Amino acid sequence: MNLEIERKFRATHIPAEALQQATDSLPILQGYLCTSEGAEVRIRKKGDKAFLTVKKGKGIRRQEMEILITEEQFESLWPATLGQRVEKVRHELPVNDRLTAEVDVFAGENEGLLLVEIEFPDEEIAHAFKAPDWFGIDVTSDAACKNASLAK
Repeated sequence: MNLEIERKFRATHIPAEALQQATDSLPILQGYLCTSEGAEVRIRKKGDKAFLTVKKGKGIRRQEMEILITEEQFESLWPATLGQRVEKVRHELPVNDRLTAEVDVFAGENEGLLLVEIEFPDEEIAHAFKAPDWFGIDVTSDAACKNASLAK
């Protein structure tokens, strides 16, 4: 499994000038097959690609394994996620020459929610990162802001 070092923020808005810098914007359908304390198994369709992902751990540092799956595999698993889904559009915005913010604009049950995630190469850089004001409050350790919680 790969190590993911990530911080998450709850924004109240996205400045127009930031959104204009988006390098990519894709719709995401995400459903959870299994969630437990400290672990989750999900499927995700991001644009025209689909993935099965296993995440373990809490907070800023978690283990993650992501496997590319076929459209048919995604479609066969999707019914098993009923009642545990999120839908959103992800905008990828450059923060600096090394970091990219993933800004998720939620739809459906979580309409209007804006979450910003940034993955870091190490914990030292993650802890030293000074987020722009518009990122809002840091919710990295807030279980209620995890996609698995939002899916329920």
